[in-house]
Amino acid sequence: MNGFQSRDDLTIMWPSVSPLGDDVKEIHQFDEIDRKLLRALQQDASQSHAALAEQVGASPASCWRRIKALETAGVLLESVRLVDAEKVGRGVNVMCQLRMKSHATAVRQEFEAFLRSRPEIMECHSMSGEWDYLMRVVVADVAGYERFLMGALLNHPNVANAASHFALSQVKYSTAMPI
Repeated sequence: MNGFQSRDDLTIMWPSVSPLGDDVKEIHQFDEIDRKLLRALQQDASQSHAALAEQVGASPASCWRRIKALETAGVLLESVRLVDAEKVGRGVNVMCQLRMKSHATAVRQEFEAFLRSRPEIMECHSMSGEWDYLMRVVVADVAGYERFLMGALLNHPNVANAASHFALSQVKYSTAMPI
């Protein structure tokens, strides 16, 4: 298979007991109910199994079994409630590109632990190209970002430099994976 060809081709590695050994996984083809269930859960994970069953055209017991199987397979992760950043005083979004002084494994591991410890960093991606990391930082105001940038990030011994881009508005935001 050369990757995903269409929605009907969506596959995952599904855990199973295999006569070939524990590390062998079988491919599971999502059916339409699986896809409907995944879309519905991404919209509102607090729905009862009965409400989900009605929405996807399956029985509540079938929905429960499917959800458990998707959790076991690692397709469904933890359920959370989303928070409005503006209403909790974190309405300024900054995209920060960062370049490291060194790419040694130990240096990167220590720096990534530092990044994970910073609550204002919502996302961080190791990148290819000119910059080593791209992160999304949320703060209350420009002064808050300056404190983070000048006091923490640029003071880190492994940071060479950074470039910041302030978001003027949010055009699109989604946590739902296209299924």
